[in-house]
Amino acid sequence: MHYVYILNSIKDPTHFYIGATCNLKRRLTEHNRGHSAYTNRDRPWRLINYFAFLRREKAEKFEQYLKSSAGRRFQLRHFSE
Repeated sequence: MHYVYILNSIKDPTHFYIGATCNLKRRLTEHNRGHSAYTNRDRPWRLINYFAFLRREKAEKFEQYLKSSAGRRFQLRHFSE
């Protein structure tokens, strides 16, 4: 399985991160341990949503979509609390 995930910073709730991985648990742990330069400063992170795909290519395309302006609107419409 390949996953696209959305993280929300507990430290700064206005900061979100979108990524893709084939091991969701391991990747979340890496983000929270500071192994990613981009997400290190806003840790700890919480997982707010993820999407599972059978094919890596589909996951990568969906990740790109979520990072686009249309994808951000999609997130606000469907996942805002």
